[in-house]
Amino acid sequence: MSRPRTTPGPVPSAPRNAPDTPRSAPRDSSGASGDAPRGGRGGRVRDNAPWTAFGGDLHLDLGERRAAGAGLRAALEDALREAVQDGRLAPGTRLPSSRALGEDLGIARNTVVEVYGQLTAEGWLGARPGSGTTVAERAAPRPAGRPVTVRADRRPTGRHDLLAGRPDLSLFPRSAWLASARRALAVAPHDAFDYGSPLGRIELRRALSDYLARVRGVRTDPDRLLVCAGFGQGLGLLAAALRGRGAGRIAVEGYGLPPQREVLRAAGLGLVPLPLDRDGARTDLLDGPGGGAEPPEAVLLTPAHQFPTGAALAADRRAAAVRWARERDGYVIEDDYDGEFRYDRQPLGAMQALDPDRVVYGGTAAKSLAPGLRLAWLALPDELVEPVARLKSLADTMSPVTDQLTFAELITSGRYDRHVRRCRLHYRRRRDLLVAALAERAPRVRVTGIAAGLHAVLQLPPGSRPEAELLERARAAGLVLSGLDWYRAGPDAERAPEPPAAPEARPDTAPGTAPDAAPDSGAPGVAPALVVGYATPSDRAFPAALDALCGILRES
Repeated sequence: MSRPRTTPGPVPSAPRNAPDTPRSAPRDSSGASGDAPRGGRGGRVRDNAPWTAFGGDLHLDLGERRAAGAGLRAALEDALREAVQDGRLAPGTRLPSSRALGEDLGIARNTVVEVYGQLTAEGWLGARPGSGTTVAERAAPRPAGRPVTVRADRRPTGRHDLLAGRPDLSLFPRSAWLASARRALAVAPHDAFDYGSPLGRIELRRALSDYLARVRGVRTDPDRLLVCAGFGQGLGLLAAALRGRGAGRIAVEGYGLPPQREVLRAAGLGLVPLPLDRDGARTDLLDGPGGGAEPPEAVLLTPAHQFPTGAALAADRRAAAVRWARERDGYVIEDDYDGEFRYDRQPLGAMQALDPDRVVYGGTAAKSLAPGLRLAWLALPDELVEPVARLKSLADTMSPVTDQLTFAELITSGRYDRHVRRCRLHYRRRRDLLVAALAERAPRVRVTGIAAGLHAVLQLPPGSRPEAELLERARAAGLVLSGLDWYRAGPDAERAPEPPAAPEARPDTAPGTAPDAAPDSGAPGVAPALVVGYATPSDRAFPAALDALCGILRES
């Protein structure tokens, strides 16, 4: 275990190649060895003693206190007390043995023993025979200066998490992942753990190339696949590469993930929102959707299952987007964020197969496995492989090796396919429970976007409460969900064509639902809509979440 280094202020450090010779001996209650220091009488260390002695390292600067006239014991006592008071030494931290600290600071061991004893008597430290000296449990230290907080997770919290975007984490295949990790590590060559290609490990790129061709119809090869730390990183790399090629604008769907738009803006690209309808994004407007403004040089689409509305991009609009990219020397970025989960319709093949030189395919394991793995991939056109790989190398050199090797083994062993099939059945049952509950207890609510994915769009009837008020009431009931308006890209998407007023039932539509379409909750006079994720709650918590949701909708 590594420990913070001790330095005695002005005392110089030893050479980098100085030997580190641990010594073992009987220990006293402070964790010190029972014999005397090797430096001779008085516990002084020799000038050529190793810098890191046996025991924990700890940085303590005694120089200023010594310069102010304090003795060695007083300086050490004040420095340790201050480190505990200001929280630099957290409760439970094990301190170096008295011998080790004395050798590192160049002072007698007895001095350290006396200081430890004094601070233990004051309650700052604790000592137990055989356990060494540790920082005592105390009240939280007062903050030094203005505290700085960074939110690690921007998702709000509540009793019932119905936000779209995360899977049921309890489904993570721990046993299969562990078995795959053992196998992968057992057969991996030694150089697999060295710095490697920014594209990623060849084992995973080969496995993904075969898997994507078989399951999604993607046309690529290992040399054109890049493994990245989540689709967000991949999108940022693509945006930077396009900006480097002179692109200034990118078209986005009228509704989509705000964090993705932030990534694109951060790369210096202007956004051109495309309206949506029941057939997906209006790709026929790519040559001029902004009222005479300069057309974009790229477009970001979710063609298999538009997020969040759920519409599938019609075949003629797919063809129109590819034709536009060829004519304009542009690129289509295909975000296939939940391509494995189809329920009531035949799986749609990847749009990338229409033209691998003009369509970048992006996939992820965030929904099928877990977002915490940070495993995603890009199937790149030839012209973008080098610039995107170079940017990946500058960003983080390469993605972590062990997870890549494990995922490759998971795919090639067939365990991944079996896991995805289990998840598909699980999420379909969840969706059916949601649809049945709404049909019985909130029949005026139209449920759309459910033929695939892990979420649904609930279109509320005309005359319902405003979206903001509904969300506030949901929060008060312990529900965490989002309104459709949060996903809106901008004013150019405000008047997307409305869905049919009285849709006919279709064979692939669950009872009580409407065909997939693009609701327009943000437009004046249009009823609000809620985006509900049904994957995150546990099986035990899901019925209570449905009860709370239906209660809010009944009062809408």
